[in-house]
Amino acid sequence: MAIRISRVYTRTGDRGTTGLVGGRRVAKDSARVESYGAVDELNSWVGLARAEADASMLSDDQRRLMRELLEDVQQRLFDMGAQLATPSGRPQLPARARSAERKRSDGPRIEADDITGLERTMDDLQRGFPPLTSFLLPGGGPLTATLHLCRTVCRRAERRVVGLARREPVDRLSAVYLNRLSDLFFVLARWTGHQLGEPELLWVSGRRRR
Repeated sequence: MAIRISRVYTRTGDRGTTGLVGGRRVAKDSARVESYGAVDELNSWVGLARAEADASMLSDDQRRLMRELLEDVQQRLFDMGAQLATPSGRPQLPARARSAERKRSDGPRIEADDITGLERTMDDLQRGFPPLTSFLLPGGGPLTATLHLCRTVCRRAERRVVGLARREPVDRLSAVYLNRLSDLFFVLARWTGHQLGEPELLWVSGRRRR
């Protein structure tokens, strides 16, 4: 599907509403807008992680692996955002209009293979990792710390999608993908730290710190 954007501002949202796919307007703080907005925010953090990976001291092959993996994640997140911006519950329309509406709303969506792909990647990256003996504190170098940020923002996006699913029909694979993606960011942060020789800082309970 070809998309042409000739002007960024439209002024249509100046009164606090925005248009969903199909034309329905909703408040900008509605559960649906919050959900795809959180996914959009996550996508921006992943873009920063990709930039940090390109500037990191990883090897050429490792940078290429990270770049391709993160770019693929960004493409999936954009698919998800478009899907979340498409309300499934619409007023009944005449048959011809319903057919045209379906054609407009058909688009890429998260598939089960996307989730199993994340799981396979985690299995590959985790080979040889020493087991954790406590919770890991976020940190490390710029790339590792950014990946931890991606993980926490991903968790928030998952919560927003789960919240939306309580109110309106949502493809359940979106929340599953985000759940698995947050795990991937944790694994990527550990993997990056190990490749760059960064020590892992573990959480020490308050009693033991005294």
